[in-house]
Amino acid sequence: MKAAVLHEYDEHLVNDAWLRCEEVEDPRIERPTDVIVRVGGAGVCRTDLHVIEGIWRGKADVALPHILGHENAGWVEATGSAVEHVKVGDPVICHPLVTGGHCLACRRGNDMHAAESRFPGINANGGYAEYMLTGERSLIKLPKSLAPKDVAPYTDAGLTAYHAARKAAHHLLPGQYAVVIGAGGLGHIGIQVLHALCAAEIIVIDRTEQALHLAADCGAQHLVMGDEHVVDRVLELTGGHGAEAVLDFVGEGDSVANGLAMTRNAGFYYVVGYGGRLEVPTIDLITSEKTIVGNLVGTYPELMELMALADSGRVRLATREYSLADANLALKDLHHGRVVGRAVLLP
Repeated sequence: MKAAVLHEYDEHLVNDAWLRCEEVEDPRIERPTDVIVRVGGAGVCRTDLHVIEGIWRGKADVALPHILGHENAGWVEATGSAVEHVKVGDPVICHPLVTGGHCLACRRGNDMHAAESRFPGINANGGYAEYMLTGERSLIKLPKSLAPKDVAPYTDAGLTAYHAARKAAHHLLPGQYAVVIGAGGLGHIGIQVLHALCAAEIIVIDRTEQALHLAADCGAQHLVMGDEHVVDRVLELTGGHGAEAVLDFVGEGDSVANGLAMTRNAGFYYVVGYGGRLEVPTIDLITSEKTIVGNLVGTYPELMELMALADSGRVRLATREYSLADANLALKDLHHGRVVGRAVLLP
């Protein structure tokens, strides 16, 4: 099969090309519950850039050469002997983690903290290819209204945004405020989820007019340019007290300090983006009683809930399509801020 393959790391992301489009062996069924998916769309994520940088070497067992791609949807191509709930030809979306389902975390539905797991695109070969190996337990059948290429980024960008926004929506009340930092690939989904699940007013911060226009289309009531006056503007909008919830989809640079400054006392700061550092004097946490919440990818049930929102048209993805052969171009466009929403590779 054809695949876009990473052969070496590029710590500073300066190489002309990061991946090679080449012929590799097809994946094979190894376990009774294995499923091979013919990839219909593979989302291009900033995490892919972090893998190329080598950041994930200390967090996951990434062995080169490696096939990226952890946001995947397509059609069932082949199944193991024990697979029952999907059949060849079914359109499916893939939860990003492949787990056995027997540990306590799995039985509680907390897939991302399973005792044993594979993460295609991170520590196993992913979907920047014509075919990908996954497991039956990771698959959700798609309704007729949703095509694989249109939903693939929901499996990480959408699911991570949903996971954080759903937490926030549980405590946000009418008359309260939610701040979303970053209206990009994750943020524009988080805005829609907040709009669908709660009645709080949504303030969105970004550094580009294009992203702010997208945020307005997604349901944001207040748009704020991310300049040196951003904290003052948010405090003014919230009556000087800050927001009850701040969802930081950037997580680096000045977004961390700004995000905490925008969070009102007894409020919640949700960290979604990463790459920066969080430094808070303990006395400030005590006196403000702010809650800081880390957010990983969501669960299988949350992906089902997100698909229900997508099927009903209450959440939609802004996407830009690239061929698999143009994987480097897609990654370069993402790196240089030329993608509005999410990029999707079509094998």
